[in-house]
Amino acid sequence: MLGQGGGMTRTTYYTAATLDGYLADEQDSLDWLFVQESDEAGPMGYAAFVAGIGALAMGRTTYDWILRHQAETGEPWAYEMPAWVFTHAEPEPLAGADVRFVSGDVAPVHAAMMRAAGDLGVWVVGGGDLAAQFAEAGLLDELVVSIAPVTLGAGRPPFPRPFDLRLTELVRNGAFACARYEVLAPR
Repeated sequence: MLGQGGGMTRTTYYTAATLDGYLADEQDSLDWLFVQESDEAGPMGYAAFVAGIGALAMGRTTYDWILRHQAETGEPWAYEMPAWVFTHAEPEPLAGADVRFVSGDVAPVHAAMMRAAGDLGVWVVGGGDLAAQFAEAGLLDELVVSIAPVTLGAGRPPFPRPFDLRLTELVRNGAFACARYEVLAPR
């Protein structure tokens, strides 16, 4: 399938991590992330990235974090495209959102996501274990990681499996060092 700019439709794990390699602290908090300076419209920024996305996948922990964040801030569900949430127990559906609860192998779900995305990309929102499952199935094309100038000392790693990657792009966006990696193969 052709994506934006005539390229192939990509499945991307687009995330942020601390300098010492964590997505979230041990309580799944992202407080460290929201205090960092960044330009949503800048290099490897969120606005351009999400404009090219037609479907997304996330794990239950990520989904629950988004729901808690919405409850605290009053923000609405942020995604117009369909979202597949990988979970072992089906949570309450979210009014006004196209959220589909799934479990098991990522491959058949990825096929449905690709159909739904059309010419746009697929975003593996998080967490790291889910992204690694896509990679192990040969379904993850790239990782885009914005590295923040903060350390946590412990927490959830962004990609908890041994994989070989190839750096294809490196830019600065505000406080972040942003790196794009091609996913090569398991180590």
